Amino acid sequence: MISAVFLMNQKGEVLISRIYRDDISRGVANAFRLEVIGSKDVRTPLKSIGSTSFMWIKHSGIYLVGVSRANADCALVFEVLYRIVDIFKSYFDNLDEDAIRNNFVLVYELLDEIMDFGYPQNCSSDILKMYITQGKDKFKEKSTVAKSKQATIHVTGATPWRNPDIRHRKNEIFIDIVESVNLLMSSEGNVLRADVSGQVQMKCFLSGMPECKFGMNDKILMDKENRVGTGRSSHGIEIDDCTFHQCVKLGKFDTDRTISFVPPDGEFELMRYRTTENINLPFKILPTIAEIGRSRIECSVTVKSVFSNKMFGSNVVISIPCPKNTAVAHIVVAAGRAKYIPEQDAILWKVRRFPGDTEYTLRAEVELMATMSLEKKAWSRPPITMEFQVPMFTASGFHVRFLKVVEKSNYNTIKWVRYLTKAGQYQIRI
Repeated sequence: MISAVFLMNQKGEVLISRIYRDDISRGVANAFRLEVIGSKDVRTPLKSIGSTSFMWIKHSGIYLVGVSRANADCALVFEVLYRIVDIFKSYFDNLDEDAIRNNFVLVYELLDEIMDFGYPQNCSSDILKMYITQGKDKFKEKSTVAKSKQATIHVTGATPWRNPDIRHRKNEIFIDIVESVNLLMSSEGNVLRADVSGQVQMKCFLSGMPECKFGMNDKILMDKENRVGTGRSSHGIEIDDCTFHQCVKLGKFDTDRTISFVPPDGEFELMRYRTTENINLPFKILPTIAEIGRSRIECSVTVKSVFSNKMFGSNVVISIPCPKNTAVAHIVVAAGRAKYIPEQDAILWKVRRFPGDTEYTLRAEVELMATMSLEKKAWSRPPITMEFQVPMFTASGFHVRFLKVVEKSNYNTIKWVRYLTKAGQYQIRI
């Protein structure tokens, strides 16, 4: 597996080296410094030098390098490196060179607990904080024995992410479906690329060891139910790929598409998904740009919300590009505020609240300065970009069908569901 982990700065100096196996020496860091840090041609986060493989990520000017001479699983190595970053950030707020130099002992202690002989052992910051109580968390002598017993149960138990002795006065579970819409549309209005990246985020305050079953409108499951004849005919969404939190029982999902899990206490991300089919675009933009000679541009941009009039978009920002030699822009808008920003070479149109099934238009007359250097070069016409948030709307059509909570004490659970769609890379060519 992982033979060694190096933490290096941008100069190639080794700040921390933790060698887990005897097949690697600290001298391989010099090869990484010369072949990767000192080279301008390296574009991938993986480099094989001789029989040694280097896999690295970069965070705040720090290289976290995993080294192996075996046929290691690269995805697992990168996952461990990102987990190390999260663990370090939970102990000291900013992960930079100064933080590492000021916490040498803590960093070495964490690396010893995270991996054993190069195999990931414990990558949960909550469990590590039970018995490594330096950094921001102060040591409490009274609970040393109790915490050590809990830590042993966590590490060796079937559910290391949850303590069975958790008790809450009110049992609640919050579900947030957050989707980012990515769009690239041609100037003629044709969709060139569109996809949705979604997250199912949860916040659980449940007592005991509850088992939850989460149901969504997955197309495969919905088609199966329609064939069986449940009496309900509804359309599901086609999920191209998805990833789950470690608490999800993957065996059940593979057999019957059921998401069963024992949730951690507090906030966590249950799953991520991506879909490219049947996407409901929340906004449509119809731009009309006319170049009148070399001294003037007239533009008209119409934005239409295509969701229900019972909903609304918030914090809508449309960036309309202008040539670099723009002198002044005369703008008229039907709603919101618009202003030419010279630093961005664009007109920023901001609408705080955009009702559903509504159409607003911006008209602008842009006057250009005569410059010798730009007359020979045509305006490249960058795309219009858009930012927005639409609560209680999902572009993919994703919705929560049910959430069942089963616990031996049979307590009542209060469940909350919230949807939010926001812009990813939302671009319209002009």
